[in-house]
Amino acid sequence: MTFFIALILIIAIVIIFDISEKIEKFVANEAPLKEIIFSYYLNFIPYFINMFSPLFVFITVIFFTSRLAANSEIIAILSGGISYHRMMVPYMVAAGVIALLSLGLNLYVIPTSNKTRVDFEQKYVKNRYVSMRDVHYQIAPGKFVYVENFSSWNQTAYKLTLEDIENGRLKSKLTCESAKWDSLSESWHLRNWFVRDYSDGLSDRIHSGQQLDTCIELSITDFYRNEKTVQTLPQRDLMQLIQTQKMRGDANVMYSQIELHTRFALPFSAFILTIMGVALSSRKKRGGIGWNLGIGIGLAFSYILFLKFSQMFVFTGTMPAWVALWLPNVLYAFIAAYLYKIAPK
Repeated sequence: MTFFIALILIIAIVIIFDISEKIEKFVANEAPLKEIIFSYYLNFIPYFINMFSPLFVFITVIFFTSRLAANSEIIAILSGGISYHRMMVPYMVAAGVIALLSLGLNLYVIPTSNKTRVDFEQKYVKNRYVSMRDVHYQIAPGKFVYVENFSSWNQTAYKLTLEDIENGRLKSKLTCESAKWDSLSESWHLRNWFVRDYSDGLSDRIHSGQQLDTCIELSITDFYRNEKTVQTLPQRDLMQLIQTQKMRGDANVMYSQIELHTRFALPFSAFILTIMGVALSSRKKRGGIGWNLGIGIGLAFSYILFLKFSQMFVFTGTMPAWVALWLPNVLYAFIAAYLYKIAPK
């Protein structure tokens, strides 16, 4: 109950601050009140709960256990013949329930709610248009595409080149001045195109034209993949995207890998922070629970910051995503083990 009360209070505070930050953009872009409430903030809550669940867990455990210690109830429990390990069982059961809840949110609820929330942000809060330069993709084995510039304003790729390579030898090369995406047929409309088929002999086949509609294994969504869009993908789609991006040599695969490992690493933190919280607050201290709460909030925030900072190791290529995202759990697990070892003493 303490966990959910803390959750409701902090969510209310965050929503108030978020409204004060975005109210001008809501008004400027004429966002309907119904969409603000149901499309944005209703879907904002699960995302926020999941992101700061370690903080909520730690504060709850610190507050509850400190109250027990202040009333000498932990001394009574231990004096009654119940070991410190046995006292931890209800805590770990509760941590397991919270971890399963967080995992369920990550895998099933949050991707769907994030899709609605991100669509709202793109429409009413952030810049709707993006531009990319020098895009290199391997869209299929032996097929490579290069785009000099892509503009989302008119959904057009400029200076597109498509190369077909077999056994290390260039078989054909297509170039065009521009390629505009047709959302109805899900194909590209090429303008001023030129194709050269390379033969084994000295003569090559060359043909060109003004306009051409063609389907290649590249869609408009491939240009929009970023940290926000991968948060909207269900687990199966996210795994498939990672495989596709690895095959293409897409640098944006790091966003997908970070999202994948965060979905599993974050729920596991409930066990680590629960052990740390109990170990820190199970001893009665002079001055009440204020000191315990201060330490608890500091450690919880340091964990969240470390989790976010560890993503930089992925962006810089220092560590693989699974190592970087699980590193905070491993480090804080050692801290929790040490605190738990000295707590009964």
